Amino acid sequence: MLGFRFIKTQPTQYVIQYKNGRALRDGAGLAFWYFAPSSSIVVVPTASRNEPFIFPEVTADFQEVTIQGQITYRIADPRRTSTLLDFTIDSRGNYLSEDPEKLSQRLIDQVQVAMRAEVQALPLKDVLASGEALVARVAGLLEHHPTIEALGLELLGLSLLAVKPKPETAKALEAEAREALLRRSDEAIYARRNAAVEQERVIKENELSTEIAVEHKKRQVREAAMEAERVVQERRLQIMREEMTGKIGLEEQNKALVALATANAREEADAKAYGLSAMMKSFGGADPKLLQALASVGMDTGQLMALAFRDLADNATKIGQLNVTPDLLREMMQPQEVH
Repeated sequence: MLGFRFIKTQPTQYVIQYKNGRALRDGAGLAFWYFAPSSSIVVVPTASRNEPFIFPEVTADFQEVTIQGQITYRIADPRRTSTLLDFTIDSRGNYLSEDPEKLSQRLIDQVQVAMRAEVQALPLKDVLASGEALVARVAGLLEHHPTIEALGLELLGLSLLAVKPKPETAKALEAEAREALLRRSDEAIYARRNAAVEQERVIKENELSTEIAVEHKKRQVREAAMEAERVVQERRLQIMREEMTGKIGLEEQNKALVALATANAREEADAKAYGLSAMMKSFGGADPKLLQALASVGMDTGQLMALAFRDLADNATKIGQLNVTPDLLREMMQPQEVH
């Protein structure tokens, strides 16, 4: 009515009313009447926004990857933003320029620049495996970026949804990873077999060690028995040597006794021979009758009768007849008592 209009904004909208190049009022969530022909209304949204992005990049080993993610931001300084971009609305509430839409693209361009610097410094495998590290480094670069601070923006969050290589590259990586997994599986099987073989070897070695220990113990027992037998044999030999030594000593003693007895007998025979020789010398010139009478001294009755019969036999030519009575013979045959 007559050029006057009413505007009512939300708490997430920062309103600035310009008139004649000067800001008459500004604030979030204002409602007021203004004269449209002489006023310009600037509405800057301060609510957080999520902007997706997707762009290709090349890694350090010249492999192309597609990076897909999302950035969350808000306009933290609306007055500064309004001085760089045109957020003026018309009577219907539509923006008069495309600057509000270009703001998100400017921010995404800064994300792409920072992401390119990080991706180009890493090989493909590291890029695929270091999503969180890329997010942390890129967010650190954008937090105090001059362009973002000049636009009055605040970065609330950055996330990577996907980092995809080309389909053929992905197939090659899958094949390589699959082969690596199969190789590790084979290595695990071989390791298990080797472990089983090693365990079997350890068991065999333990059995052999046990057998060796048993044989060693048996050998020690046999050696101990042989040593005991050797000691017994040596003792027996020593006893036999001692016995032989004793026998030799006894034989020597017997020989010495025999030699002594022989010497004594020889001396005794020599003494008897000397006595007989002396006696024969003394009786050499004596009468035989006298020697016979001396010999008959001490004889018993039988011996005397025998001598008498021998004398009769010697003088048989001189005797005509001799009668011997039975009583005489019986007397001669009877043994004489020794008195």
